[in-house]
Amino acid sequence: MASAHPVVAVLIRPRFNPVPLLLSAPALLLFMGLLLLPLALTAVLSFSVYDSQLGVGEGHTFANYMAVLTDDYYHEIFTRTLLMSLTVTVLSVVLGVPEAIILSRMRSPWRAIFLVIILAPLLISVVVRTLGWAILMGNEGLINTGLLNLGLIPSPMKLLYTMTGVTIALTHVLIPFMIISIWASLQKLDDSVENAGLSLGASRATVLRRVVLPQIMPGILSGGIIVFALSASAFATPAILGGRRLKVVATAAYDEFTATLNWPLGAAIAVLLLAGMLAVILGSNRIIERRYAQVFES
Repeated sequence: MASAHPVVAVLIRPRFNPVPLLLSAPALLLFMGLLLLPLALTAVLSFSVYDSQLGVGEGHTFANYMAVLTDDYYHEIFTRTLLMSLTVTVLSVVLGVPEAIILSRMRSPWRAIFLVIILAPLLISVVVRTLGWAILMGNEGLINTGLLNLGLIPSPMKLLYTMTGVTIALTHVLIPFMIISIWASLQKLDDSVENAGLSLGASRATVLRRVVLPQIMPGILSGGIIVFALSASAFATPAILGGRRLKVVATAAYDEFTATLNWPLGAAIAVLLLAGMLAVILGSNRIIERRYAQVFES
């Protein structure tokens, strides 16, 4: 087959359109200035030399990263943060999927009312919300008082300054993100597909497992990523409900910046937290995509 004439090839070649780039340039510059630049400066700071008497000095070193990677104290903190984030994510999925499905099947005005109730925790300051949980979880708080009056427990449960209390509060705070993500996927779900499964003799549980859940899996995945990232980097809730002894990565980095004034070590902890979050998120995303690709191919 003869090749196209050079003049025709030039005429049909798509031209570069600078309009989209120009329109997105202000937002791109704002994103770089408010997010990428501080992250780059934090990464540079993490390689700085620190002296307890002189503070941050000149030169660069890997000692800050080695101090974190080789110390069992920081290993325990990172492991605790990982387990806390995974637990909050799993609880958000288990509780959020039924809530989102029920919410999607509600009629007006009940849907709008319950949507406001679900989003209510996001409308309150994180400090005020966490202090409210501290009052509820105290030895004489509403939770222990109610359980004692009902005779369900012989003595007050210890919820404050425990990982259980932190996990409960974080799940309450972050579950709206999971519900909104799943609800957005449910809006794209075709009701006729679900009705077709029911008409062919499948039970509602089978339709939910074989038809509904695979179609809302992108919403579950995106909601899980949001919940995991926010819980892994949470500061106020673990700091107030966990106390000084129950440290997570965010509170450990904060202490290095404010208490010991070892800014390079605190920056190294923050960079490792970011790298760990990206590794877990990208890895889980890749594994889930491969598994569902195999399911649909088979």
